[in-house]
Amino acid sequence: MPNDSSPAALVGRDRDLERIRAWAQAPGAGALLLSGDPGVGKSAVLDAVADAAGAGGARVLRAAGAEFEADISYAALNQVLLPLYDALDRLPPGSREAMSVALGFGAGPPPERLLVCNATLALLRAAAEDSPVLLVVDDLPWVDRASAAVFGFLARRLTGDADRVRFLGASRTGVAGFFDGSGLPSYELPALDAESAARLVDLRFPDLAHPVRHRLLDAAQGNPLALLELPGALRADQRSAREVLPAVLPLGERLQSLFVSRVGSLPDATRTLLLLATLDGTGDLGVLSAAAEESLGRSDLHDLDPAEQDGLVRVQESPRRLVFRHPLIMSAVVEAATSSARRAAHRALAHVLVDKPEERAWHLGESTLKADEDVALLLEQTARRVLERGDSVAAISALTRAADLSPRDSDRARRLAEAAYVGAEAIGALHSASELLEDAWRADPLHGASLRSATAAVQLVLNGDGDLATAHRLLVGAIEQGDHGFDADDPALVDALHFLLLLCNYGASEELWAPFYAAVARLRPAPPPLLLVAARTWGDPAHADAETLKALDEIIDGTTAETDPARVVRVGTAALYPDRLPAVREAAWRLVRQGREGGAVRRHIGALLHLCLEDWHRGAWAEALELSEEGLAACETSGYTVCTWFFQYTKGLITASQGDSATAHALADAMTNWAAPRGILEAVHCALHVHTLAHIADGEFDAAFRRVSAISEAGSFPPYVAHASWVFFDLVESAVRTDRRAEALAHVRALRATQVAELSPRLALLAGGAEALVTEDDAEANRLFDAALALPGAERAPFTVARVRLAQGERLRRARALSESKGPLTAAVTAFEQLGSVAWADRARKELRAAGRVSAGTGDEGHRAALTGQEREIAELAAAGLTNKQIAERLFISHRTVGAHLYQIYPKLGIASRIALRDALERMDEGRGN
Repeated sequence: MPNDSSPAALVGRDRDLERIRAWAQAPGAGALLLSGDPGVGKSAVLDAVADAAGAGGARVLRAAGAEFEADISYAALNQVLLPLYDALDRLPPGSREAMSVALGFGAGPPPERLLVCNATLALLRAAAEDSPVLLVVDDLPWVDRASAAVFGFLARRLTGDADRVRFLGASRTGVAGFFDGSGLPSYELPALDAESAARLVDLRFPDLAHPVRHRLLDAAQGNPLALLELPGALRADQRSAREVLPAVLPLGERLQSLFVSRVGSLPDATRTLLLLATLDGTGDLGVLSAAAEESLGRSDLHDLDPAEQDGLVRVQESPRRLVFRHPLIMSAVVEAATSSARRAAHRALAHVLVDKPEERAWHLGESTLKADEDVALLLEQTARRVLERGDSVAAISALTRAADLSPRDSDRARRLAEAAYVGAEAIGALHSASELLEDAWRADPLHGASLRSATAAVQLVLNGDGDLATAHRLLVGAIEQGDHGFDADDPALVDALHFLLLLCNYGASEELWAPFYAAVARLRPAPPPLLLVAARTWGDPAHADAETLKALDEIIDGTTAETDPARVVRVGTAALYPDRLPAVREAAWRLVRQGREGGAVRRHIGALLHLCLEDWHRGAWAEALELSEEGLAACETSGYTVCTWFFQYTKGLITASQGDSATAHALADAMTNWAAPRGILEAVHCALHVHTLAHIADGEFDAAFRRVSAISEAGSFPPYVAHASWVFFDLVESAVRTDRRAEALAHVRALRATQVAELSPRLALLAGGAEALVTEDDAEANRLFDAALALPGAERAPFTVARVRLAQGERLRRARALSESKGPLTAAVTAFEQLGSVAWADRARKELRAAGRVSAGTGDEGHRAALTGQEREIAELAAAGLTNKQIAERLFISHRTVGAHLYQIYPKLGIASRIALRDALERMDEGRGN
């Protein structure tokens, strides 16, 4: 437990302290014996009780048994009574002399034991006349024989109501000593419950990786000392889950002192059986018996008897298996064994487990010292099987052990490169991956161009200071020079091509795609369907045809029960731009839950991104922000810095949609500052999207047009600029609002030549809205708006629907169809308010107000004049300091119209210039209120 033993510092012990407190306050209470397993926190509880008693006015006398003092008579009694030395004069002469000799303060023959007992009782009662006395004795089994007799006497005499002396002792469960506690009240201190154990670990070790935390909690079984000591016995990479944990966790020094000594005192044959049972880990008595025959030459398990008698293990009847009293005993068994004994036990288990290839491979790997290709091959096969189950850390451990046992340098290099790839791809062990790659190069320099080596190296480049062009060149070279024969069934080749697809998308440049398509064209017998579909829907979604979308839907349908994390994320990526993310939502959530439990980090990050984007579209912005923070934390802790911009983007989208433009611009700037020097244009485009949305929220349409045009110029949907399919409405709207009608028309014409409107109902809604914005005839524009808003499925994107309704209301109001404009504007206001889009709701409310009539207040001359709704809005914007051009952009009119309105507004308000607008409007409002 923590060094701070105050009750407040004891996690999960409130109930236990209350139980002991109730004993101390009960009438007639005299003694209580506290027992519990080693490390369960008995001493910490005694400290807390003693501190509380002292704070309450009691006199606390303490002692603790010590093994080296067990042969010194009255050593423990001396600890207890030393503070009462000055009170010895209150005893009768005979008792005083006996106590003086017993405690070592005087010379003389050894006093009678009963005389010492009675004198001690009298002395304590005399001290209790001044204040209550609490006698606290820890480690009773180590108390010397003479003191133990006195303590036993006291515990049985302190029972009367008049006694103000209490005795509280503590001992380990199952450990005998000289103290006889039979018949005395006792309380066994339990282990911490699961919630308290987790809280203690989180308080002391908040940075433990989740799977490591889970493993430690399971091993400690609520033992506080184990919870605090086990993490310290692990290496940093083990604590962060970047290195596999040993099958049996190592013990710290204090735990070793508590547990290893008990194991070390057992007979050799008993320790051998315990070691076999520990390394097997199943408790299967049949396996243990067969391994015993292999190790000891006899299959009976009689040699377990000493361990059973000592309470270290027991045989469970149904099902029949050997069970250790505590997992830490298993750790102590391994700690107490020599390396040769461990190898012999592993060898015996491998001989027995011939029908269990994975377990046999592990045991052979641990028992083999010299290079052995047969064992290495078994371990490599085991690594592939466990990797399919998602246990990347175990796969890395198996591959590195296989590499150690590989006779040929080429095999060693290949297995190390595979381990590096798994480390970089799955768990974010980038530092370890770098070291493994260096080892692979040293083993076989010619192997450096292998696909696994290259893919791992690209991960290191992207997550370091490297640029996209270097990463792309490195991977393309490995693919073109590899000896894979462009076999479409080669997993290393397919993985490399999927990664190359990612690099091409990041680059958002047509020339990067030529090597990708050249390699895909050479695949035999045929390229994997997902690879082809993802290249079209993610790389160039604006030109994805109906056949591609049909193939995508068929692939998505097969993802419901998909267990391969990489495929789930790849399907989600292919579904991103065509708005198919809702169909992979449950699969993505499975990956997130696995990631939280220690699953593949990169897949966890990818699934989080997909959920965040889908949440943005469907208006679940609180969840999206929460998941974005989880994604940012995962990137930071894993070292996947290349993915940080994902979640800056999702946060930027939401803050811009809410109208928090300052935060949105800051996030977008951070994205650009990181991505631009590295040539990751997709991230730059996403940053421009955030900037654009924030500018539109603030009515800054000229700035918005300049930003969005940097993604794709008006009238153009460039190949492989994927983000152009998501920002076309922003471009058209900002062009229309800044009198760039030619640019708006050109972009809509280009839009018609793409497949964007066929991708999803949301994009079809935006395409219809863009058509309406550039249509000159007001009635036809309104019809187009209505048709777009009536599209089935569009309602699943509430922010998009609200934006189009706002655009429709603005167009109707400009056309002087004031009554008709109120419906879409009111609906837009309601939707924006529900979403928390503050700036957007304000914009819609202003439009709604401008569609009605507002009365003017009183001017300086006291006369009343009427301002129209639009005049009122222009006056407010001018009073806020906006220029005529800025007002024109916001209100969908020309700057000359703004000037004409102001010319009419000034005399109505009785003022002569722009400077007086603010005061005039305030007086007008005050006059209306009166």
